[in-house]
Amino acid sequence: MREKIIGFFDDVVKEMKKVTWPTKDELKDFTSVVLVATLIMSVFIYAVDTIVNVALRYIL
Repeated sequence: MREKIIGFFDDVVKEMKKVTWPTKDELKDFTSVVLVATLIMSVFIYAVDTIVNVALRYIL
């Protein structure tokens, strides 16, 4: 059991060495993309919710 646990953590360390981490500039760019996409989706969902709400009030 102990050997399996040690082997697991050895494999984790090996895999983490293979990871290519983003640079600070890339990280800033990716963060900007996520924030803008989130803002756009939020506005879209708000607009659809408002339209459906008005339509349901009109119908009911």
